[in-house]
Amino acid sequence: MQPRFRRAVIALDALGLAALAALFVLWCVRTPGLSVPGGIAAGCSAALFAAVGLRFVPAWVRFWQRGDAAPAAVPAAEPAHMSARIFAALLALDLVLLLLTWGIRALAGQSETLTQALEFWRCTDSRHYLDIARDGYIAAGDPDRVVQLVFLPGYPLVVRAVMRLVPSDICAGLLTSALCFAGAGCVVYRLLRLDLPHRDAVRALRFLVLAPGCFFFAAPMSESLFLLLTAAALYLARTRRPILGGLCGAGAAFTRSLGLLLFVPLLWELVHDAVQRRRADARQVVGALLVPLGFAAYCYINWRVAGNPFQFLIYQREHWNQRTGLFFSTAAYQTDYFLRSLTTGGWRDALGLWLPNLIACFAALGLLAAAAPKLRASQTAWFLAYYIVAVGATWLLSAPRYLLVLLPVPLALAQCTRKPAADRILTALSALASFGYLIAFILRWQVW
Repeated sequence: MQPRFRRAVIALDALGLAALAALFVLWCVRTPGLSVPGGIAAGCSAALFAAVGLRFVPAWVRFWQRGDAAPAAVPAAEPAHMSARIFAALLALDLVLLLLTWGIRALAGQSETLTQALEFWRCTDSRHYLDIARDGYIAAGDPDRVVQLVFLPGYPLVVRAVMRLVPSDICAGLLTSALCFAGAGCVVYRLLRLDLPHRDAVRALRFLVLAPGCFFFAAPMSESLFLLLTAAALYLARTRRPILGGLCGAGAAFTRSLGLLLFVPLLWELVHDAVQRRRADARQVVGALLVPLGFAAYCYINWRVAGNPFQFLIYQREHWNQRTGLFFSTAAYQTDYFLRSLTTGGWRDALGLWLPNLIACFAALGLLAAAAPKLRASQTAWFLAYYIVAVGATWLLSAPRYLLVLLPVPLALAQCTRKPAADRILTALSALASFGYLIAFILRWQVW
């Protein structure tokens, strides 16, 4: 690395560490009654995040240097019928998850008809998405229905379209999720093949579908559609179709608010390509700017329904106690709640909610800290931005679900398992954790 770039790395490292340290000290001072376990957890979270940043900055600086690399990726040749095989395999996995859930509930004494087994999936956030798909948003009336404005309309609109063919809302939701999950697997594989050989891409895809919480892809929730749109946005942007990529990014931002953060990897790729070409591509600029329009459309719906484009923030604060916070603060209160649940006999909350949240948050940081130098800089930048926002929520109940759709995590797992022994061990651990988390979900152990 040239001296001037080395100086840039040192300056960025110093600024980032100083900002993080200042935030951490200020938080400690302003947090009354901070417990020792909570403080230790918060410190470990901040330290791991700093490790990711320190290993990311040199890759970032190199990524924005001019070199001989091609300005955009060229799709690699696929093995014969690979997309069809992935699509069929993930549809089969979706069906297995539904049948496995039905079977485990039967073993637990919940004997059900097929209709009752399908209705089981109308739970947690699924019921909100299905209500919106069936009836739309409402401005007054049942308070539990009014606050559904916080759930973005992308997924309910797709389910509503499928309901023209399948009148049952629960069946339409399950079918939508299954098809989106299978399609997402195909697009994710193609995206991974831009940077990885076939075996590594398949391994990353395997870790994605074995992740704890993979059953959320089968549920009538927005995860499968969001994964499809985010993967498509990145793939199209990197294969010289930035306008289409921006439209998919806008769709992701219309489906989940975290889709807004796709602007980060698209910006990183834009700067990279501009440096390589010595000029900016107007299509890439337009594509990146399309992403916020999806969220702007959601704000417009808020205005039409409630008279305030940011009404969802009020509902999130008043109904779910959700505000923007600091990710290491989340580690502190999650640790405190976990220990309190154990001491008060609330072991279902401890094992179904707080422990999975902590494992997901710390495992994601640890994996990225290990793999950041091997990842494309735009992927790590996306992870950092997404993690700050998603994990920083002041009342986080769904960390495994939020991090499930963050592609740099399975990609980091694939980079950390190049040796067969590591691959076998982490595959087995992922499968066991996934099965255990599924059982917790089936038994209603506060899995959100």
